[in-house]
Amino acid sequence: MEAPGVTEPGVATQPAALLQELPLPAPAIPEEQRERRARRRIEEEQEVAVFREVVSFTPDPMPVRYYDKDTTSPISFYLSSLEELLAWTPDVEDGFNVALAPPEGRQPPLSSRRPRTLLCHDMMGGYLDDKFIQGSAAQNPYSFYHWQYIDIFVYFSHHTVTIPPVGWTNAAHRHGVCVLGTFITEWQEGGQLCEAFLAGDERSYRAVADQLVLIAQFFRFDGWLINIENSLSLAAVGNMPHFLRYLTTQLHQQVPGGLVLWYDSVVSSGQLKWQNELNEHNRVFFDSCDGFFTNYNWQEAHLERMQGQAGERQADVYVGVDVFARGNVVGGRFETNKSLELIRKHGFSAALFAPGWVYECLEKTDFFQNQDKFWSLLARHLPTHSICALPFVTSFCMGMGARRVCYGQEEAVGPWYHPSAQEIQPLFGEHRLEGDGGGWVKTLSCLADAWNGGSSLLIRGVIPPEVREVAVRLFSLQVPVPPKVFLSMVYKLEGPSNVRVALELTTGDAGSCHIGGIWPLNETSSRHSPRPLRVPPTKLARWVGRCGQQLSGGWVQRCYEVNLRGCLLGDLLVSFSRPPGSQEEENFVCRLGEIQVVDAKSLLAPLPQVQAISLSHVRWRPAASSASSGDGPPAGLRLSCTLHWSFPLSHVRCFRLHCCPGTGGGPLGRGPLGPEKPKLLGLAFVNQYRIVDLAVAAPGPGQGGRVEFLVEPVPREGFLVPQAEWGRAAVQYSLPST
Repeated sequence: MEAPGVTEPGVATQPAALLQELPLPAPAIPEEQRERRARRRIEEEQEVAVFREVVSFTPDPMPVRYYDKDTTSPISFYLSSLEELLAWTPDVEDGFNVALAPPEGRQPPLSSRRPRTLLCHDMMGGYLDDKFIQGSAAQNPYSFYHWQYIDIFVYFSHHTVTIPPVGWTNAAHRHGVCVLGTFITEWQEGGQLCEAFLAGDERSYRAVADQLVLIAQFFRFDGWLINIENSLSLAAVGNMPHFLRYLTTQLHQQVPGGLVLWYDSVVSSGQLKWQNELNEHNRVFFDSCDGFFTNYNWQEAHLERMQGQAGERQADVYVGVDVFARGNVVGGRFETNKSLELIRKHGFSAALFAPGWVYECLEKTDFFQNQDKFWSLLARHLPTHSICALPFVTSFCMGMGARRVCYGQEEAVGPWYHPSAQEIQPLFGEHRLEGDGGGWVKTLSCLADAWNGGSSLLIRGVIPPEVREVAVRLFSLQVPVPPKVFLSMVYKLEGPSNVRVALELTTGDAGSCHIGGIWPLNETSSRHSPRPLRVPPTKLARWVGRCGQQLSGGWVQRCYEVNLRGCLLGDLLVSFSRPPGSQEEENFVCRLGEIQVVDAKSLLAPLPQVQAISLSHVRWRPAASSASSGDGPPAGLRLSCTLHWSFPLSHVRCFRLHCCPGTGGGPLGRGPLGPEKPKLLGLAFVNQYRIVDLAVAAPGPGQGGRVEFLVEPVPREGFLVPQAEWGRAAVQYSLPST
């Protein structure tokens, strides 16, 4: 049965579809009965790793570099000295900070000669709420989501070795954006540090370069911005080009697509003398690495002079723009577009420094409006890039929210911030129809409602009387299409509306592209509306389980099959058309909860199992309410521990960690999972998760307690894995005998 105000893609008067529509699933089994069956299957089919613990309140200090000293929650870190850099070796504790995957494929590649856009993130010293690897309860945090406009993300701080917090790396890589850390030396102390590794023989500077390469390779980010903000001796500055060349060569060998950029500071004489341009005084550093980031106090004359210096490498010159507009600069703040206009006029790349100005200096309550305004003013100077990989799945979550939602079901209420959880973001902005009709479509992110995560994409618009439809381009993909592709869209219309919603796509390589199972909108357009799928293969039941249904919260999911041969999947659009017979102006408000584009073949391969669960760094403490209750046993306990498991990360978007607290009142060795529904603890993007201060019941004398943990893999294709296939571990604990 079709939901009110909802229509399938295509127009009713067109010929019959080439594809069949997916039928509604069989009658649903009641929720309670389903859960009982699932629990029985879990007990019968799944092995449980059981760990026995005797409660002890003896302090077990955690390494402060890797864990928050108050909570033991894992944190991202930096290195403050040359000694720390040279002493660093990969450790199991470093595992939390490793990115899930390298950057997604993109077009054009970063190696193309097209001018690029670099964002240098410098905010209040760095390592703020973003340092908490497993997320935090931060309210009104800074978030960046205009990823399709940028090519390189630099995490900047004034620590000697700035390792980007993994949340930024995961979010950037998901959008095909490469991430650089910063190696900086400053003041007298910086001069001494440079003298120590540059003034001697090559072994010293090679050792530093090798460590920088190892760090980038291990943590899976993409290279370094080198920023020397102190004068150098003749010996040190003489070795600097050799250091840069060696670092760049080694990085290219170990990190595919790696980059080393030099900041305009020291000149070839060793003086600290910002040039605000590439010239004969700093050209030697540019020639020794992948790119040059200019200082900010330039005028157009500097750009004109640089064209001769850069030659064919104009795209490797990143002209610095201080968004705070400090000093004698062109543009900045909401006039940053003036800087971009000149930079693009002369064919250079741009380096936007501290665009978090919109967050730091303006009202936090207006942050999203100000951020959207800032980037919309720059949009015509910022060419977008396309994502070139399947599966393509996004719920539009920004990695933050006022509550957590899982497929329409609310799981928790309260603010949360987890940059790694940010999904692929669309092109934002307002799109107006040509002419005086007044038609428009506007896209913006909204925290008020979500299908999966913490936010959805809100699309508002007007269809004027003389226009049949309006459409908005959300994504550019440029993906060679496999023979069969499944698409899905989850959405809902707000308020009374008869507007029809359609998911559309464009195809490239029209000369050789064979389209089967798509109905063209018209003969002169490359836009197509996929027709709904009717009969899915049995093995795809999980993916199509909700297709065609009215879901909780008013959401609707539509699934489609597309058969193409020799085609390039181009843009994904959503169109809104007036109902038949309507002549009125149509206003609409639509929320998009999810879009999926999946290679059908990938849905046939079995999903691996979570294996080899282990436990480490167990810490107990009495609950606050029972800490001062006298000499008797505590009324409640707080458990912290680290779960480890094995799973091929190339198959997952993330892991969801759950617990079933059980009770502390049963006999020792109490067994199976109780009837309570698992409680979400958080998300993991590596094969380990730190459980922090989980409240559990304190067992009585001679009795034991039990708490169970479940590791739910979330496949890249975006379907729910049955609980029977989750990893499972139990902690059985008791108080020490007296």
